[in-house]
Amino acid sequence: MTTLTIITKPDCHLCDVAREIVDAVVADFPEDRVEVAEASILDDPALYEQWWEKIPVVLIDGRLHAHWRVSPDRLRAALTEEISA
Repeated sequence: MTTLTIITKPDCHLCDVAREIVDAVVADFPEDRVEVAEASILDDPALYEQWWEKIPVVLIDGRLHAHWRVSPDRLRAALTEEISA
């Protein structure tokens, strides 16, 4: 299973947009292929230190996929490639 992690913080409008894009793209895949997790930089000092100026951040299996803005087409392609590997 591929894990997609969204790193966010409360009251972040770009995070809300990224979450909507992730939800829409992940809905195109079988339910058992992509697990979505979310983490807030406010709950984890290490995440804050690493990502505070780049949220929202999307990781695929722990590797950086995107920050600030998420492209649905690029995300779909990356997930398709990851699942097919």
